[in-house]
Amino acid sequence: MFLEKVNDEGWGAKTLERLARDLKEEFPHISGFSVRNLQYMRKFAVSYAEENYAAAAAQIPWGHNMIILDKLEEDDQRKWYIQQTIENGWSCSILEMWIESDLYKRQGKAITNFKQTLPIPQSDLAE
Repeated sequence: MFLEKVNDEGWGAKTLERLARDLKEEFPHISGFSVRNLQYMRKFAVSYAEENYAAAAAQIPWGHNMIILDKLEEDDQRKWYIQQTIENGWSCSILEMWIESDLYKRQGKAITNFKQTLPIPQSDLAE
């Protein structure tokens, strides 16, 4: 409904501003309904339209999703960083560092047998 309303009324109609104000009035004890957060929620819904993709993204904290949505355009990259964040428990600063260093493109370059020869914690660290 939200996306339909924004699409119908357009951004010039200040739909998000009205919605943010209405939500704050209706739920005064709940935070997170700023215009900026609503913009991220819209971007999340549009970017993660695929159900499994949204379910995976919902497993990581909101701040992590904001970084991924801001810094990455490609779906494959977003999915990969979401999965790596889930598997490795990356903090926001670590996630941002790996994105800026372009770990996604570098991750497949080194061929190793760490996964086959080392136990799980050590193989992950060695990778």
